[in-house]
Amino acid sequence: MSEHPSTRSLLAVYALLLALLGLTLYLAELDLGPWNLPAAGAIALAKALLVGVVFMNLRRSEPLVWLAAAAGFFWLSILIGGTLSDYTTRAGGGPTAAQSTSR
Repeated sequence: MSEHPSTRSLLAVYALLLALLGLTLYLAELDLGPWNLPAAGAIALAKALLVGVVFMNLRRSEPLVWLAAAAGFFWLSILIGGTLSDYTTRAGGGPTAAQSTSR
């Protein structure tokens, strides 16, 4: 079994995750228009990669474990893409239709 990360590096990653959480909360208050979703997705991806690489020890894992993790992320992207394509193509759906009818 490979050695575990040092306590110092775990605390550094923990602090980085807290900083990314703060950035998420800050961006939630900003109106970025169509860039809200990509910004939130990029931050979420960064947090997921940090957790996977450091806390799940993917950095020192075998290639088969990397393949399983990549397959999980790939499947998640398919699910999110399908959900977004359904949401944006519905009649009367989407954020612009909901905003225009609420006024």
